[in-house]
Amino acid sequence: MSDFEMQQGAVYLVPTPIGNLLDFAPRAIETLKRVDYILAEDTRTTGKLVRHFGIDTPLKAHHQHNEHRGIPGWISALQAGQTLGVCSDAGTPGISDPAFLLVRACVENDIPVICLPGPSAFVPALVVSGIPCDRFVFEGFLPHKKGRQKRLSALANEERTVVFYESPHRIIKLLEEIGEHCGPARAISCSREISKLHEQTLRGNSPALIEHFKAHEPRGEFVVIVAGKK
Repeated sequence: MSDFEMQQGAVYLVPTPIGNLLDFAPRAIETLKRVDYILAEDTRTTGKLVRHFGIDTPLKAHHQHNEHRGIPGWISALQAGQTLGVCSDAGTPGISDPAFLLVRACVENDIPVICLPGPSAFVPALVVSGIPCDRFVFEGFLPHKKGRQKRLSALANEERTVVFYESPHRIIKLLEEIGEHCGPARAISCSREISKLHEQTLRGNSPALIEHFKAHEPRGEFVVIVAGKK
């Protein structure tokens, strides 16, 4: 028996595992079974997950290439009483993943939005970094070109801890830029494959971490924690 009630005409943001399937909460599974549709960043990725847990709710694609044109139709469906679940490929929707535009449209139209608690890569990476986590700034992925250097220059003077996401193909470049803007002594922690079999956290400064990744090919998505300016 379920110990919670679903709201009709509401959007449910449902975090999905970032690695270990045991992280998928019972309430999240039950919610996805009971909504009318699941909006998925990638229907193939979410499809594997829902099949594993015996969820047969219809999947619809909702990603950065179609979310603008799709939102009016989903708002109409919600106003008619349908209930939607939103999933990104991994982690909490809206954190460097599609969901924000839909949430904003729901807020503007007085449609209930419920976010379930669940996995998000930056929280465990921040906690295990050994870098102060009482005050921090989440930057996510930096722009690849326009505005990147300006953002890094501004963050070099940030006194709070800074959190980045980065791909394995660009991690060395990011570390080089952090060293250039923040100096080679700034404390950095790099976590990858969080909650997966090969989870790893490396701590040091930019020269030491660059040396490591030049000797050991970077793999997996990274969460980079940078100490604030003292």
